Amino acid sequence: MIAPTSLATPTTAMASSGSEGGPGGWRFWIDRGGTFTDLVGQAPDGSLVVRKVLSERVGPVAEGAAVAAIREVLGLAAGQPLPEGLVAEVRLGTTVATNALLERRVEPVLLLVNRGFADLAAIGEQHRPDIFALQVERPPLLPYRVLEVPGRLAADGGEVEPFQRDSALEHRLRQARAEGLSSCAVALLHAVADPSHELAMGAWLEELGFAPALLSHRVGGLPRLLPRLHTTLVEAAVRPVLQAYLAQVRQALGPSTRLRVMTSAGVLQPPDQLLAKDTVLSGPAGGLGGAVAVAHAAGLAGRPILGFDMGGTSTDVFHLEAGAGIELSPETAVAGLRLQAPTLPIHTVAAGGGSVVRLEGGRLQVGPESAGAVPGPACYRRGGPLTITDANLLLGRLPEGALPPVFGPGGDQPPDAAIVRRGFEALAAELVQGSVGPSAATVGPTAATGAEHSAVQYLDQTAWNASEASIASSESLAAGGSDLAEGGLQPHARPEGPEAIVPGGEPRTVLGPEPMALSGVPSLLTPEAL
Repeated sequence: MIAPTSLATPTTAMASSGSEGGPGGWRFWIDRGGTFTDLVGQAPDGSLVVRKVLSERVGPVAEGAAVAAIREVLGLAAGQPLPEGLVAEVRLGTTVATNALLERRVEPVLLLVNRGFADLAAIGEQHRPDIFALQVERPPLLPYRVLEVPGRLAADGGEVEPFQRDSALEHRLRQARAEGLSSCAVALLHAVADPSHELAMGAWLEELGFAPALLSHRVGGLPRLLPRLHTTLVEAAVRPVLQAYLAQVRQALGPSTRLRVMTSAGVLQPPDQLLAKDTVLSGPAGGLGGAVAVAHAAGLAGRPILGFDMGGTSTDVFHLEAGAGIELSPETAVAGLRLQAPTLPIHTVAAGGGSVVRLEGGRLQVGPESAGAVPGPACYRRGGPLTITDANLLLGRLPEGALPPVFGPGGDQPPDAAIVRRGFEALAAELVQGSVGPSAATVGPTAATGAEHSAVQYLDQTAWNASEASIASSESLAAGGSDLAEGGLQPHARPEGPEAIVPGGEPRTVLGPEPMALSGVPSLLTPEAL
């Protein structure tokens, strides 16, 4: 474990943030999720504003949601440059890397490993989450092509077989480059003890026209080949996605605005020093900080805390023992991959309001794909698929009248409840035809029609998906724990899901101020990396 860290209370943070960086400019703390972006802004006079916007927008000017929300607060038109000096600082937490990894929307990678280890990334550690399951379901692999490299080192760094530029390997490398693969990850045995073979391979790849290769001894830097390989593979796959997003934000903010990004360890870093693998829990790290601050303000500092944050794309859960500090782990597991990255104790699953619902092979399926903000759920009037949000709209758990008229191509229409009902009626017909799932009689009074019946079944599946993360995070939760809903809490999972896993005692559910934007607040509580 890495040494425990601590977070300031909201009052202390607000008091200190007013003088930080000098007077005269706005400061924004933003959490960019896969579906929604939350913003907390502080004016030069110290007053605060809060905004929640879709993470992707359709319109004449395509720009990131974070910058669009800043312009909205400042009263600027879309695409209008920010006046120099108006915005002093932006602190950003983002789930861009997290959601790209969970949904496998990443760059294809060329992976280079030692001879005999071509299948290592797929084999993994052979851990079975459910040892009694007759059919083992594993997350889909990242898109990659693997090539084996001649040469091998011993555990002490001694050379067992020299590295050679093999002509057959060179032919396969040139073929991969011609087919459009440019992102490369190199993970060789015992490279931490002696990186010479990885360095030689990286130099060769650049000579052949590939982008600078990611070498595992630099990206991971710790022993154990498998997590080092997974870490380097994830970095190569996710980095292009994250860099494209951050480049868009930096261009829109201009050179005079200071930008810092939240890492999975809960610290802030400038974009040019950031590794993508260190941001896979960037957004959730902000939520943990906000939840801890709210728990302290509510007088629950001496009790165990279970934080639950269901957003549009993913659900994040954490558990802290009573009175314990926040300890960083040198490794984490995300979407079936072991990553060497200092992280806060957070569990993430692909289950949220935008999770796509469908029938696949005669079975109910929820996620991991998300409709995102564009096209969004079917009710957004943009041709999107049915999602958990649509199921809640159909059942009345999400009141139609509570949603503003911001949908459709022009962003000025109410949600489309009619298309949602037609979609679930079609699914219900498929369920009846294929005899999938329980009968309508076993579902309960909410399943008055076939459409409601199918909607309830999908919500049940989402509740179980989200509860898996809660169970994993709360296995050691003592009696008398407190269940803290940290932010982004949406009516997608039934209340009994997360709360029922707290053994003994009487759990308390605490909603912080502006819970839907709470993940954006901790940026002002967070120290910067030196």
